[in-house]
Amino acid sequence: MYKVLVVERISDKGVAKLQAQQDFQVDVKLNLPREELLQIIPGYDAIVVRSVTKINEEFYGHATGLKVVGRAGNGVDNIEMEGATQRGIIVVNTPESNIISACEHTIGLLLASCRNTVRAHKMIESRKWDRDGLKGMELYGKTLGIIGLGRIGGLLATRMQAFGMKIIAYDPYIADGRFRKYNARKCETLEELLKNADVISIHTPKTEETMNMITYKEWLKCKKGVRVVNCARGGLYNEQDLARAIREGIVASAGIDVLVDEPKPISPLIDLPQCVLTPHLGADTFEAQDNVGLAIAEEVIAALHGEIVANAVNLPALPASELDAVKAQMTLAEDLGKLYYQLQHDAINKVEVIYSGAMADMETDMITRAVLKGVFEPVLKERVNYVNAMITANGRGVEVVESKESGTASLLRVNICTKSGKFTVAGNTTPEGAVRIKDIDGYQFDCEPAPYMLGINNVDKPGMIGRIGTVLGAENVNIGNMQVSRNAKNDVAMMLMTVDSAVDPATLHTIQAFEGITKAANIRM
Repeated sequence: MYKVLVVERISDKGVAKLQAQQDFQVDVKLNLPREELLQIIPGYDAIVVRSVTKINEEFYGHATGLKVVGRAGNGVDNIEMEGATQRGIIVVNTPESNIISACEHTIGLLLASCRNTVRAHKMIESRKWDRDGLKGMELYGKTLGIIGLGRIGGLLATRMQAFGMKIIAYDPYIADGRFRKYNARKCETLEELLKNADVISIHTPKTEETMNMITYKEWLKCKKGVRVVNCARGGLYNEQDLARAIREGIVASAGIDVLVDEPKPISPLIDLPQCVLTPHLGADTFEAQDNVGLAIAEEVIAALHGEIVANAVNLPALPASELDAVKAQMTLAEDLGKLYYQLQHDAINKVEVIYSGAMADMETDMITRAVLKGVFEPVLKERVNYVNAMITANGRGVEVVESKESGTASLLRVNICTKSGKFTVAGNTTPEGAVRIKDIDGYQFDCEPAPYMLGINNVDKPGMIGRIGTVLGAENVNIGNMQVSRNAKNDVAMMLMTVDSAVDPATLHTIQAFEGITKAANIRM
């Protein structure tokens, strides 16, 4: 008998679907005090949460029998993923269930903020009939800048063209075909979008790269009187800087559904009459809640029954016997995929996965999926897993081609094709299952990946290794292994090194500033 605990509200249909399982005991206990939750969680196999309950190391320390965390909704900001993965806990979510509701709420906030709807309503409530200071802006003929052309961004582009808006978009991780699909002009840089948009709406996941993505210096690049919306995640716009931009007249109005400190209502935006704010209502429709409830119930049921889980965020729910046969090759494939976006930034058009030697005789479907998981994980951390990796690639307009070649050497080669050319990585595994990186874009290595690595391109001349080692040593960064490869095509060499800890941005900037260094990048495996 599996015990499932539901601690945040999902639809009655979702609860009923869980309760219909003969081998499930389902307890619905909403608004539990933290102490009580930690006390009872050892007895449960699965927990269903939304965005409030913190699933962190403290929680995992008590959840000794937990197998599944079900996040009813899209983001997993409240779930500490590494702890779940280390313990073999499957985390599932429902990324497709509320996208229409989120898109429609984005449009609602945009219209309300552009037409001063809330201020006008409050005036009528106070028994005043005065239109002074309430003049709004038409959307027809204006340019909408969409940051993040994913699922919701694509829906927004389609719907706002019906308003007669021109669509521009910025998403460095989306292939050109998706921009064409949504009739959106591609902006090569964020600055290009900011300079040209009359209205800005952001639809990116919350990552280290996107947190505080728009600060005061970005607002200074915008048209005076720009209108902005955020129905994605709190903190993508720096709230202090947005408030300043509003007070200075740079931003005319803002429609905000998400705040960085939610659910605490302490944002500086709250006191500004130019802002329309709602308490994270993007997915709060009857239809979306039914969809989310049913979807998360299906995911939890599948995960506990050991079936394939379509939205497993961290681990595939596959029989251990099938995973064991290709485990080392999947690790290799994922590591090779992770190298791309950490060393390059061009949007991908095609991924070619080529197997040779003994690897060509293996069942390669999961290995190819592992390549794609590695490729997209650095930029879409919470959304990519072995099961949905192919869907992720297709949704981003990336063609995936798998081929097999005869040969004596067992090798996995991945070609990342962009409009600028082709980036190649290759590797293999030892009989003991160790992963070896053999090639990075024409540079030959024989390196075992480590959690923290550095990739440095430099003009091939004496003294470079010593200077870099001195800087790292001064910052107490220990070098585990270093290999240098020369490329016969030019006079630029590449260093690939493993280090015992992450290199902070300031130290990396110091290295990048050295004469002769053409590129330096942190690599996290």
